[in-house]
Amino acid sequence: MTQTPKIAFIKARWHADIVDQAANGFTEKLKADGRDYRVDMFDVPGAFEAPFLAKRLAKQGYDAVVIAALVVDGGIYRHDFVAAAVVNGIMQAQLETDVPMFSVSLTPHHFHGNAEHIKFYTEHFVKKGAEAAEAVQMVLDQGANLSIAAR
Repeated sequence: MTQTPKIAFIKARWHADIVDQAANGFTEKLKADGRDYRVDMFDVPGAFEAPFLAKRLAKQGYDAVVIAALVVDGGIYRHDFVAAAVVNGIMQAQLETDVPMFSVSLTPHHFHGNAEHIKFYTEHFVKKGAEAAEAVQMVLDQGANLSIAAR
């Protein structure tokens, strides 16, 4: 890519202390690789709202969109329903906009707000954020290579 790629990183605010670690892992990985990216952070109330914002941001010229959320069983509605709606929404949004979207949205079978689970998921989100950075780099590089080959 000849210009600096713009990446939108959407963070759900449920369990924000944990979810924000994905953004930290993401930006740390990009910095460690020494690659030039513009990363803009956006907050949404919960995971359910993320696909809508992702689609809007894709239409505004972002080269990639990353969504981070921790979807847990809160007892109000089934977390698997929310997780499926989010993943399906992200997939639909990327197909409609032709902008790649990446999910760091995790749905653990059992999450309890105890110190052990909080520590585990906090560390895990850092790792998943770094993995998302690698995926974004790979897909954007492939897109750049396709553009060059098409000339």
